[in-house]
Amino acid sequence: MTSALIILAAFGTAFLSGIFGMAGGLLLMGILAFVLPVSAAFVTHGILQLVANGWRAVVHRQHVVWPIMRTYALGVFAAAAVVAMIGFAPSRPLLFLLLGLVPLVVWLPRRWVAFDASRPAHAFLAGFTVSGLNLTAGVAGPMMDVFFVRTALTRHQIVATKAAGQVFSHVGKIAVFGTPLLIAGGDGMPPWWVFAVAIPLSMLGTMFGGLVLDRISDGNFRRYTAWIVTGIGALYIVKAGLEWM
Repeated sequence: MTSALIILAAFGTAFLSGIFGMAGGLLLMGILAFVLPVSAAFVTHGILQLVANGWRAVVHRQHVVWPIMRTYALGVFAAAAVVAMIGFAPSRPLLFLLLGLVPLVVWLPRRWVAFDASRPAHAFLAGFTVSGLNLTAGVAGPMMDVFFVRTALTRHQIVATKAAGQVFSHVGKIAVFGTPLLIAGGDGMPPWWVFAVAIPLSMLGTMFGGLVLDRISDGNFRRYTAWIVTGIGALYIVKAGLEWM
């Protein structure tokens, strides 16, 4: 039952991410945290999202803004080094609380947000903060969006560039949480065949999501993204409360 749920979630959330660029990863992390130990959920999420984001970046590769990504990657590696040294790992209730709070970032008034990922210093800060949040809450799509709202990028460039950036973030997450888990024998991880089935399905879901992306406007893209991630976040906050009861 757990294996089937993970496989279905990989396809459905990759489809969602193929449209909106971040909602799918947020939903997938919650599903995995519900059925797996926290560390195993982080690593499984990292592997599946690495493929989903990597394939999305490949599908939309002509839209990736690579100058942003080169500096962003430096910030990712810095954040991974800091979290690895601290050795932080959230409890299940704290994880759901963080997952619920992350979407609130999308409601920050634009006049408060002075970041622009096309500026090198801001690209580095994006890599550091997004990856840091990814390593503590499991996801950071809404935080990444903060660094793109003031850019002049199109919806295709936003989705493609964010996908490329998340590839670096998920590599860091796999390395930080996967190394000690591997040393411990991989307890709690799904069997290998789950990944063998889920990975191609996530790639398929990404391609279908891209077809929908072509049919929505830039305005609706931003509006729907905000409401979808907020609804998911509200469910996680309720779940965190139940975990602590």
